[in-house]
Amino acid sequence: MFEQEKAEMIKAGMKMDRYGLIALSGGNVSERTSTGEILITPSGMIYEDMKPEDILVMDLKGNIIEGERKSSSDTEGILYIFQNRDDINAVIHTHQPYATAIGLIQEEFEVNLTTLANACGGNVAVTPFSSAGSIDMGKDTVQYLGDSLAVILANHGVMAVGNSLKQALYAAVYLEEAAKCYLAAKNVGNPKKMTKEQITQAVEVFHYYGQGTPAIPKELVKRV
Repeated sequence: MFEQEKAEMIKAGMKMDRYGLIALSGGNVSERTSTGEILITPSGMIYEDMKPEDILVMDLKGNIIEGERKSSSDTEGILYIFQNRDDINAVIHTHQPYATAIGLIQEEFEVNLTTLANACGGNVAVTPFSSAGSIDMGKDTVQYLGDSLAVILANHGVMAVGNSLKQALYAAVYLEEAAKCYLAAKNVGNPKKMTKEQITQAVEVFHYYGQGTPAIPKELVKRV
């Protein structure tokens, strides 16, 4: 079942490794199917060694429909997200170092680059500490996510979400890029902030990003 979706999830996991968001078998990838099933990567497997049949298919309550592997240790928290946010169809959990580092020194990561606004939709909150593998990871994600597409889990990593696997992956990757720039700047001075108007424009412009989308309206380009 869902062979194409599973293949795309494995590709996303390998991209997480490529972009430095995980090491070895860290993190996980999950997706809601068009018919409501939840696909989730197995526990402790390196993505490039993973095959479609290794990915589990379950219902929203966690009952296994297909698959023999042990599901991700974070399954309970991930299911909580899907259960409480109908608009979310993909969840990516990473241990990306730079964004996680920001969670060690502050309570929120304010937008400082257009790419962060583009991909995450606004500021990224830092949640309280929750034990790895607990349902609290999911509860904190739902509570602190707001209109953003990511949260930083204190002392742990990142939860990135989206209406698609691609959107969730973009949120995680660009969050990490912004975190790198921010920490580099903070090391030598006080990073500049973007205005509310600039953030709003950056979010709106990203709606026109990619092939198959309309051109950016001239009035939006000239606004700032």
